[in-house]
Amino acid sequence: MARLFQGIKLRPILIIFIGTTIFGFGIIHFNLQNGLAHGGFTGITLLLYYLFKIEPSLSNLVLNIPLFLIGYKLFGRLMLMYSLIGTVSLSVSLRIFELYPVTELPLQDDMILVSIFAGVFVGTGLGMIFRAGGTTGGVDILARLANKYFGISIGKFMLCFDAIVIIISLIHLSIPHAMYTLVAVFVASRVIDLIIEGANAAKSAMIISSKTDELSQVIIERMSRGSTVLTGKGSFTADERQILYCVIHRNELVQLKNLIDDVDPYAFFSVNDVKEVSGEGFTFDKQRQPLKPTS
Repeated sequence: MARLFQGIKLRPILIIFIGTTIFGFGIIHFNLQNGLAHGGFTGITLLLYYLFKIEPSLSNLVLNIPLFLIGYKLFGRLMLMYSLIGTVSLSVSLRIFELYPVTELPLQDDMILVSIFAGVFVGTGLGMIFRAGGTTGGVDILARLANKYFGISIGKFMLCFDAIVIIISLIHLSIPHAMYTLVAVFVASRVIDLIIEGANAAKSAMIISSKTDELSQVIIERMSRGSTVLTGKGSFTADERQILYCVIHRNELVQLKNLIDDVDPYAFFSVNDVKEVSGEGFTFDKQRQPLKPTS
C-alpha cells in the first residue's frame, strides 16, 4: 500500500482539488442551470441528466472507470493516482454543488455571457488539473495521449472531441444552445492552452546581420539577455553568415526590435512563439537558483 502512494506530492493534489472545484462550479452554475451541454465525457454526463435525470456526479464516476485501465498503461502509476484523485474529487465537487449551489444564475437572457463564463471556469479548472499532472478521466486521457505522441495541442484535441459530443447532444439541445455550447468549449480550449503553455511562454528571434558581435554585446548590456551565435550559409550568395539566436520575454520584443534597428537597420530577423522556456534568465538566475515570482 505504501508503494502505491510513493511519489505522490501534496501540492499537485491541492491544485487538483482547487481545479476540480472551479470546474464543478462552472458546470453546475453555468452549463446545467442554463441548459448548455459540454464536450467530452462531461458533456455525456450532462446529456444523461437532461434525458434521464441521472446526476452528473454519479455518471462521471461510472463512465470513467474503464478508462483508468487505459490511463495506467499510458502514463503509469503516478498518472493513474492523480487521475483517480481528479475524477473522484470532480464527482465530489459536482455533488456538493448539486446539493448546495452557491447561487442561482439564471442568465438565459444573456447566453453569450453564460457561454463565456462557462468556458472560463471549465478551462481554468482543467488547466490547473493538467498542470498539476492530473486529469478528470474521459477525454482528458485521450487528449494527453494525442499531445504526448502526436504533438497535438490538448485544447485543440478536446475542441474536436467536444464538437462530436455536442452534435450528439442535439438530441436534446436546440440549435442556438448547441452554438452557445460551442462558444463555451472554444473559450475553454483557449484558456486551457493559456494556463498550460502561457506561464513560461516567450519569443525567439533569429537575426542575420553583418554586425553579430555588436548586436550580441548590446543585447547583453541593455537587455541582460544572452544569445547563441550559429553559422549558416546563404543559398543565393553561398556566403557564410553568422546567425544570432535569442530568446526573450514577450514584453521585451519591442525593445529588441529597436536595438536591432539602432545597430543594423539592414539586418534580417524573424520572430517565433516559444510555448515554454526554462533556464537562466527565465526560471533560474545566474547562480542557477530558482527565480522568485515578481508581483
